[in-house]
Amino acid sequence: MNLDKISWDSKIRQQHYDRLAIIYVRQSTIQQIEKHTESTKLQYGLVNRAKQLGWVEQRILVIDEDLGISGASAEGRPGFQRLVAEVSLDHVGLVLGIEMSRLARSCRDWHQLLEVCALFDTLIGDVDGIYDPKLYNDRLLLGLKGTMSEAELHILKQRMLEGRNAKARRGELWMRLPIGYAWDASGTIQKDPDEQAQSVTQLIFTLFDRLQTVGSVLNYFVKNKIQLPYRFKLGAQAGELRWLRPNRTTLLGLLHNPIYTGAYVFGRRSTDFRKKKPGRPSTGKEILANPQAWQVLLKDHIPAYITWEQYERNLQQLKKNASKNKGTIRKGSSLLSGLLVCGHCGLRMSTKYINNGSGLRYNCNAMRIRYADPLCQSLKGDDLDALITDLILEVLQPAALEVSLKVAEDLEAEHIQLQTQWKQREERAHFDVERARRQYSSVEPENRLVARSLERQWEEALAKEEELKADYARFTAQQPLTLSDSEREAIRQLASDIPTLWKDPATSSSDKKAIIRLLIERIQVTVQGNTEKASVEVHWAGGHRTVKTFVRPVGKIEQLSYYPELLSRVTVLNAEGKTPMIIAQILNEEGWLPPKMKKPFTDSTVSHSLLAKIPRTNKKRALPILNKKCNEWTLEELAQKLETSLMTLQAWRKRGELTARLYQATPQRKIWLIDADQAEIIRLQSLKAKPRTWSPPTDRKNK
Repeated sequence: MNLDKISWDSKIRQQHYDRLAIIYVRQSTIQQIEKHTESTKLQYGLVNRAKQLGWVEQRILVIDEDLGISGASAEGRPGFQRLVAEVSLDHVGLVLGIEMSRLARSCRDWHQLLEVCALFDTLIGDVDGIYDPKLYNDRLLLGLKGTMSEAELHILKQRMLEGRNAKARRGELWMRLPIGYAWDASGTIQKDPDEQAQSVTQLIFTLFDRLQTVGSVLNYFVKNKIQLPYRFKLGAQAGELRWLRPNRTTLLGLLHNPIYTGAYVFGRRSTDFRKKKPGRPSTGKEILANPQAWQVLLKDHIPAYITWEQYERNLQQLKKNASKNKGTIRKGSSLLSGLLVCGHCGLRMSTKYINNGSGLRYNCNAMRIRYADPLCQSLKGDDLDALITDLILEVLQPAALEVSLKVAEDLEAEHIQLQTQWKQREERAHFDVERARRQYSSVEPENRLVARSLERQWEEALAKEEELKADYARFTAQQPLTLSDSEREAIRQLASDIPTLWKDPATSSSDKKAIIRLLIERIQVTVQGNTEKASVEVHWAGGHRTVKTFVRPVGKIEQLSYYPELLSRVTVLNAEGKTPMIIAQILNEEGWLPPKMKKPFTDSTVSHSLLAKIPRTNKKRALPILNKKCNEWTLEELAQKLETSLMTLQAWRKRGELTARLYQATPQRKIWLIDADQAEIIRLQSLKAKPRTWSPPTDRKNK
């Protein structure tokens, strides 16, 4: 394009020459800057055209901060923002660009620039002429050019998106592959060419199918010093394999990724702009759970590690591990955590450890937490755990032989997997040693600096190989490849006696919880009022249900449902003249249970919990006829008169506040008679009303 042949309009006045002429230079991408150099040179050439139009060189400003930045938006374009700022400060007389698309491809930004230029009398020029935004015809033409520029951007973008989607529908669109996969030379997705990388990837799915939790898989990898393969995607190390420490995020992403089923997937992530947060452009993205919502799903398109059915089972297991459902298997003695449901309100019950973890209770406190309602129900956990354990052992007993065979197979399969990992690590270490040796041998002896460095690398590789061999020898000695006859016989014996295996200290509570969750979906518990009776409904995997009733410990004897009958029985025995020890023995023989349920009745329990609650029906002993003098009172009569206690009168008598004499009422009984006339009664009432004062104790040594 020859700028010298362009016919420029004569709209330039002296006031425009007094201000700057800005040359705006922009290219959309870095590739355009590197490959389309003529376009960049042509834009810089507008400086000469500004001189031809009459601007001196000191008043010509080139803004090229936006090289390599798209003009789709003013955001992130410091050059365009600087241009608008200069025009708004009335510093610019002319804005020159090769075409309108260089200034802005968004009508919002373009018309904002036109408004500012019209307000401050700034001209706009391109290869077709010079325009005054204040004039209607020029404004109309500039608006049309801006609209066409924006439409052109959308057409180009739509064309590129259609091409990308068409390539994705064929399963050929390039994407970053997770561990275990790599692009081959022909542009197809294949399993990682490294055999160890394949086996480690397969091991992750095998372990999760057996251990059921990501944390258990991570602990297994860390315990056995197994690392994850990672291939660099970009940079000088692109395609190079590195072994990194395992982490939970990578394992979770691997289990959620459908590519391991052999499916080519595109459009699994969606962006909801309503969920975006200011300053965080990466937010708002979410993974679509429904495969029907994915743009492309080509099953059996690439080599697979697992089946689609196993992938769906893994997703279901991850959902079950979430805390809002059963929750993950956690530490603690509770075997039913996450499985219990309240029979009254239908909400999930929580686990509470008391007495520094030695005690266990199951509480339904969801409504109390949400609405401050009273506690729905609560019961001790040990008895309920024991009941469910008995049911589990009863179910497992017929499968003893099958369990023993499966255990033996799992142990041997695990040993073989570990042996394979060790062999591959040993083979890789030996290869590193040979490569270091070849590099050292190929260097010229005179090049001492390089030779010493390569020699050090060779020695480090040899040391790593020797250390790995020593670790492998220790592992082989501890875990042989196959089980011995004695080990197989021990497994059979343990499987035939499942209760012993269950109670063995080596069987952790986590293992017991995992077994229970495999067999039971949920357990509904209903406590009958505040009594010791409770019902349990077990929902087994597969739909079968078992209903059981059990007796739970309670805090008070009044909570027992048979408390009235028990109290009546104790009343009868007490009326027969039985001692508390004999009553306790009779109650235990008849099958009565105390509130705690664990220990039998004792004489102390009978005396304090039962006999103390029996109403006294026997009459008080009649006092003998007293030969009292005038104004004499018994302690009981005076206490009733003064409305005070016998203990207070006894204290006054001992202090000398009362005039009393000891009267021999019967040969076996003596009573106190108090001499108190009306004046004395008034004095004693005032003494009772007198506030008590505290006096410090006297020091006997100072007496």
